[in-house]
Amino acid sequence: MMVGRSEMIDLFLASAGWPGADRVILAQDASFRRYERVSRAEEHAVLMDAPPKFEDVRPFMLISRTLRNLGYSVPAILAEDVGQGFLLLEDLGDDTYSRLLDAGTDPEPLYELAVDVLIDMHSRPVADRLPSTVKTYNDALMKAEAGLMVDWYLPAVLRQELEEKAIASYYDIWSRLLPKAKILPDTLVLRDFHVDNLIRVSAREGIGACGLLDFQDAVKGPVSYDFVSLIEDARRDVADKLASAMRVRYLAAFPEIDAAAFDRSCAILGAQRHCKVLGVFTRLRDRDGKDVYLRHVPRLWRLLERAVTHQSLGELKRWLDEYVPVDRRIVPPERRAA
Repeated sequence: MMVGRSEMIDLFLASAGWPGADRVILAQDASFRRYERVSRAEEHAVLMDAPPKFEDVRPFMLISRTLRNLGYSVPAILAEDVGQGFLLLEDLGDDTYSRLLDAGTDPEPLYELAVDVLIDMHSRPVADRLPSTVKTYNDALMKAEAGLMVDWYLPAVLRQELEEKAIASYYDIWSRLLPKAKILPDTLVLRDFHVDNLIRVSAREGIGACGLLDFQDAVKGPVSYDFVSLIEDARRDVADKLASAMRVRYLAAFPEIDAAAFDRSCAILGAQRHCKVLGVFTRLRDRDGKDVYLRHVPRLWRLLERAVTHQSLGELKRWLDEYVPVDRRIVPPERRAA
């Protein structure tokens, strides 16, 4: 007799010492992972359900141990079943940055705390302590990510495939741009460091009050990447004044970093990320049936258009102007029936 996924979860919870626990769905993210809050009496924990056909919990476990050893607030792993794709995690509460901001909480202290986490991480030789299995965020990987725009987004809005010459030119531009972004020091790049993946843990002090979530895709790469993913958030507007204040706060901690080099790296990596995310959000709709993220496309274009005004990105701006007319910088329409 086949055992369903829900029954498998109950068996896992029982083996972890939580038999008969109440289960409430918390969220499903852009991957195939889903989360539930499990409760017994006054105790709570969070179940990560990551079907092994689509997901692998081992990278999460590896980065979780790394971050905990460095003293950062990440959910403790209470129980695990790697083969089935189940993790039982410490419950850090409900005060996600997104929820707090939606409720009208002053954003500045939240962003200051998040930037202070980056300052602390980037002040330490973290890159030298990473497990060998943590990938380097090299040019090939970054180009492949930027390529999601031409693979998924542009065919959807242009209603045709780009010519090979245009695609080759696009990748050539990135080959010239990316080395200019990587003259900054390397660190552990959490890769999705934005408010949806941060949580305020009021019972903890200092940078420990900023809990970190969804870091399984972490890589070794330039210090500018997580900073720009925080202040150029695909899912939420960040006021220019606030973003500027966070830049000043970050750079004040690193007087050895040239401000112009930092700004250039942020512009290039911001553009790379926005191109990637345009492709990712389109793929989520067309491949995975998740269209909720497409509402962020106008913001992504605003961010991308601003990034390419940096003097180092003139080639990319000209490419976009030639191949992506302004009236095609839109939410991709539904795919035509075959």
